[in-house]
Amino acid sequence: MMTLSIILADDDRKIREAGHQTLTLAGHAVQCAEDGERALSMIDPDCGVLITDIRMPGIDGFAVLERALSIDPDLPVIMITGHGDVSMAVRAIHAGAYDFIEKPFPSEILLDTVRRALERRRLVMENRQLKRKLDTTAEATIIGRTPAIERMRTIIAAVAKTDTDVLVMGETGTGKELVARALHHQSSRRHHKFVALNCGAMPEDIFESELFGHEVGSFTGASKRRIGRIEFAHKGTLFLDEIESMPMPLQVKILRVLQERVVEPLGSNDVVPVNLRVVAATKISLKGASGEGHFREDLYYRLNVVMIHVPPLRERREDVPLLFQHFVSKAAARYGREAPRVTPLVLHRLTSYAWPGNVRELKNAADRFVLGLGDELEILGGEPVKEARLTLAEQVDFFEKSVIENELTLHGGNVKATVEALGIPRKTFYDKLRRFNLSAEDFR
Repeated sequence: MMTLSIILADDDRKIREAGHQTLTLAGHAVQCAEDGERALSMIDPDCGVLITDIRMPGIDGFAVLERALSIDPDLPVIMITGHGDVSMAVRAIHAGAYDFIEKPFPSEILLDTVRRALERRRLVMENRQLKRKLDTTAEATIIGRTPAIERMRTIIAAVAKTDTDVLVMGETGTGKELVARALHHQSSRRHHKFVALNCGAMPEDIFESELFGHEVGSFTGASKRRIGRIEFAHKGTLFLDEIESMPMPLQVKILRVLQERVVEPLGSNDVVPVNLRVVAATKISLKGASGEGHFREDLYYRLNVVMIHVPPLRERREDVPLLFQHFVSKAAARYGREAPRVTPLVLHRLTSYAWPGNVRELKNAADRFVLGLGDELEILGGEPVKEARLTLAEQVDFFEKSVIENELTLHGGNVKATVEALGIPRKTFYDKLRRFNLSAEDFR
């Protein structure tokens, strides 16, 4: 069973000492704080319960509750109220508190409330761990066997072990966010948040607040404090997609974040330290954009410590059958349908197409294929086929290899079933595996 710590925040030293003794004797790990700011700084992934007094100097218990839930929405927060202060207790529950206890509280009440809160917290943490495992194998899986993809995997594995910021470059739809997620899941930050922001989809008038956060009254309508994406990604990874779309004034501020690892919320005179990795993605040459005055040159050089290039699908055509089969299986599960068989005719159609929309377009084609929207020759949505510039012999080889890979995928690397489906002798099958540098084991 996982060990979860308890944070107890109260400005009354006697309450802190009594609570610490009671909880410690019951076998709990306890941290005490004399104010809300100190308590908030103690919150980490191993935090099980936060217990906070409502009336404290500095920020009160309600502010602590709001900020604690912005850090971790599932964290149980137990509020300590004065005797008979029912309205305050009701307000606390409505604000998201797990429960409340009244002063003076017997040890049994404290222990029972904490026990129930920890049971809920453990269930949440177990679900999170399961989801992370699923995410690691699903969201962060880069599919492909071409040399370009193998090189990219090698770079990701090496860079993930460091904390350096990364620039990911590739055409629209190539899977730049997938690369960012792979970096996150293979790093020591994988147990913390992956926060994504599409700079190209963010209205300029709220961009600064969304990214850096704001204080109460910093602009019209700012009725409460809000942390930005940067602070929200503390200890994790911040992914900035289409960073070329970031307004120039904000490029200066993000440069400071990268250099000093601090964020200054809108309307604040104070800076908040942040510990995070920044992964930025672009579909254009930032060096060219900086030369034309459309992107800050110093920000480009600060981001370009490590650059990962994501190849377009037309440069990794041998991966198309594997990707398509993967997307077909996912779509079939999502729509509750049986996955249609990918015939040689469909494979030929897929591998001879240029895929200007890259992996995203291929995924959409797989969805249409599963839904039966059009026959086998219409899965590309009516777009014209752009034949690859290959010799006849090269096209035949590529087609044969694609068919063999597809059958191996369908049969989980089972040689007997694959040979029967292909209708060729086993010796011929093994000859072709050697010729195309394939191994049945890779498909199991």
